[in-house]
Amino acid sequence: MNILARALGHLVSCREVTRLVSQLAERPPTRFERFRLSLHLAACDACAAFERQMALLRESMRRYRS
Repeated sequence: MNILARALGHLVSCREVTRLVSQLAERPPTRFERFRLSLHLAACDACAAFERQMALLRESMRRYRS
């Protein structure tokens, strides 16, 4: 990943990203939130892993309900 993408990705804090990822179960993100989230997830391996874990949990809960 280039330096510019890494720098842009850290304009959003990990705390903000984890809050937003958690809220995705209740509402869709706005375009701006989606843009900021994608930049951060491209630069931060820890938040990208958290996002994958949350997606797995949401899918598991959806399957359990049906």
